[in-house]
Amino acid sequence: MNTKIWLSSPHMGGNEQKYINEAFEENWVAPLGPNVNGFENDLEQFLGGNAKVAALSAGTAALHLALIECGIVHGDEVICQSMTFSASANPIAYCGAIPVFVDSEPVTWNMCPKALREAIEDRIQKGTKPKAIIVVHLYGMPAKMDEITAIAQEFQIPVIEDAAEALGSTYKGQACGTFGRFGILSFNGNKIITTSGGGALVCHTQEDKDKTVFLSTQARDNAPHYQHSQIGFNYRMSNIVAGIGRGQMEVLKDRVSARRAMHNFYKNLFSNIEGVTVFSEPGEDFYSNHWLSAVIIDPEITGKDREGLRFAFLEDNIESRPLWKPMHLQPVFETSPYYGGNVSEKLFDNGLCLPSGSNLSDGDRERIAKVVHAYFGI
Repeated sequence: MNTKIWLSSPHMGGNEQKYINEAFEENWVAPLGPNVNGFENDLEQFLGGNAKVAALSAGTAALHLALIECGIVHGDEVICQSMTFSASANPIAYCGAIPVFVDSEPVTWNMCPKALREAIEDRIQKGTKPKAIIVVHLYGMPAKMDEITAIAQEFQIPVIEDAAEALGSTYKGQACGTFGRFGILSFNGNKIITTSGGGALVCHTQEDKDKTVFLSTQARDNAPHYQHSQIGFNYRMSNIVAGIGRGQMEVLKDRVSARRAMHNFYKNLFSNIEGVTVFSEPGEDFYSNHWLSAVIIDPEITGKDREGLRFAFLEDNIESRPLWKPMHLQPVFETSPYYGGNVSEKLFDNGLCLPSGSNLSDGDRERIAKVVHAYFGI
């Protein structure tokens, strides 16, 4: 059998080991140290503006702390984009709050501003104003942030950006993850850069960053003994893991370029196949890192479907994957309110994520193209 072509595998740059070795040599094997500080500084410089970054154990942890810092408590309602990975919604449940899911719009596949307004107005009419909005930049594609933030400001509801998939993406030249009160980053093994596991919370004030660090290190009060006045969490990133991140930051721009090159490869590959649409930016305001490239296959036009192509790839040991199944269709959230139409459902039914790694070779691309040509008979 041919070697496996992964959907999105880790891609080391070469200097990660240097930072890890320094941590061992200096005995900084703890959730603090020079690598943590250095990684946070690197991210702040990359994001620009007034970004203040707290490195944490996971993107999910960052989202949980963002909700806590927004004052979310048991019984509150939080609006969340339906088409996303479950990690965008799970922290709402951690807080004992209620997710209110909102459909996507078909251009960016992200939160639909019209459905967002409908959800807010209806929840208020029903007697409960949502306390936060979680918008996701799906697969690296920036959401329609002007419209979303305008609605959020109108109703005075804080926005939390789930930019777990969007490091290196921008909207109107501004880095994704820096529009809302908080932004979320992920460095899971399949992301644009990785620390093997890890994440970060993007803040806009030193006070919010300090609060994040405080909560993520068990909320220990400033006392010579162990004293706690509020519940804390063990969410801080370790100095070892941060060392990987420092090495990865050195090659981040190259990784974004490579992912965007894979997107262009797919645009060319499918350009002559009627009924197949490659997920692309809708205009110049949107700059995607194309963390994952994806296609929509119209079975009525092509006579083919998403599952057929997925199985064709599988036969050649090539990983592909359906788009995220919307949260309002998930059994665990079946009783949660939902607003919108069926845009996300149709995307899920017909969409496929394709191998997008920055370390794919010309030989890998030839194998991918061969499967596509054979499946569509071209």
